[in-house]
Amino acid sequence: MLTGLSNDMQDIDGTRQTAVINNELLRQSVDIAALQETRLTDSGPITLVSVYAPTLTSPPETKDLFYEKLSSVIRNIPDKEQLILLGDFNARVGADNDSWPSCLGKFGVGKMNENGQRLLELCTYYNLCITNSFFMTKPQHKVSWRHPRSKHWHQLDLIIVRRSSIKCVLHTRSYHSADCDTDHSLVCCKIRMQPKKFHCSRKQGIPRINVSNMSQPKLTQKFAETFEQELEFIQKGTSTEERWGTLRDIIHSTALEAFGKRTTKTIDWFEAKSSVMIPAIESKRIALAKYKRTPSQKNLLSLRAARGKIQRMARLCANEYWQELSETIQTAAISGNARGMYDGIKRAIGPTQCKTVPLKSSSGVVLSHKNQQMERWVEHYTDLYSTQNTMTVSALDAIECLPTMDELYVEPTLEELSKAIDNLASGKAPGNDGIPPDLLKQCKSSPLSPLHKFYVSAGKMGACHKT
Repeated sequence: MLTGLSNDMQDIDGTRQTAVINNELLRQSVDIAALQETRLTDSGPITLVSVYAPTLTSPPETKDLFYEKLSSVIRNIPDKEQLILLGDFNARVGADNDSWPSCLGKFGVGKMNENGQRLLELCTYYNLCITNSFFMTKPQHKVSWRHPRSKHWHQLDLIIVRRSSIKCVLHTRSYHSADCDTDHSLVCCKIRMQPKKFHCSRKQGIPRINVSNMSQPKLTQKFAETFEQELEFIQKGTSTEERWGTLRDIIHSTALEAFGKRTTKTIDWFEAKSSVMIPAIESKRIALAKYKRTPSQKNLLSLRAARGKIQRMARLCANEYWQELSETIQTAAISGNARGMYDGIKRAIGPTQCKTVPLKSSSGVVLSHKNQQMERWVEHYTDLYSTQNTMTVSALDAIECLPTMDELYVEPTLEELSKAIDNLASGKAPGNDGIPPDLLKQCKSSPLSPLHKFYVSAGKMGACHKT
């Protein structure tokens, strides 16, 4: 059993394939990709339609049903919204720009077949255009699939946009060097998009300090030296709030510079084993490029051998990663390291999902929408605190007066402050000041004296206001 993965071996293979495909898309600087014959969780930031059309040998009924569904999808998208169709259309649209001037450019390739005519009729009806035919590229960059028997190259993978959006398309071409274990080459399109700007009222959070680097003596020494230099900027004549703000900013900025920013990126099995996987993937990519340049039985056998090797290596690396992670969790649990155990579990199962508990209205109706729940809380607390209570003088006089605790006005000593810092719990999240408790505990010698002076001065000002 692989921790964090499904018991279905098909799903496990899909997860491994996802990592390989993601690596290829990152190498080609591709942000959005349409995948066919690959079962992945569908997501997308804009209106996209990933298409996998029937082949040329499919019965006419299947083709009619497909284009009816595609037409229904296009009709449901408003005309003002940007529409992008991309995928394996299994259609040869040809290069007859004179017959199809509205949807076909001047740089098409090959001859049109039956599926191509169906697609061109659809594009003409909905005012769409095929971007693959609008750019003058090299011949090998216009095709994406080679027929296994005739060895002729064709363009079956197309990217289609509205006619009004063709001015935003900068380039469309095929990349034969990308290897994702398929006989189709990667087709990429560069589009100039103008995303809408959304006003975000939430303030940007304070960068978190990487407390794991505080165990390095060199970084701790760097923090101490930089902190001593920055202390000169604290002015003695300013108010308590200004002095604390300056001291707080100096501690945080100095620690951030010395120990770095904490990153919360989750590492998957592919990234953890990238030193082993990337060279093997590169060798398979070289074998694929060699076979595409010179198709022969020898090169085909070399490509198959490289693919088999990378598949075996992927299974081995994924199993090793989950086994090592499971052993880390087990070791942390046995040794009583609760933090390490929960960190390992979080890596295995992923981030925690934020869920809301349904509330009931005053009439007993269940409220599941977030806005309705917020309104219910406002109503609840308004009713709770709207009641005014009156207090009589006799009740106040009946309260027993406690003796004055004069020891609270005694200035705290440096040893008391040091002991209070040592009693801070480690591994806790920082407060609004962004200073983690681990920083004050491990680097106590540097900020201890300035903090003591600040607390003494703040206590004196509080006593003056009290008198």
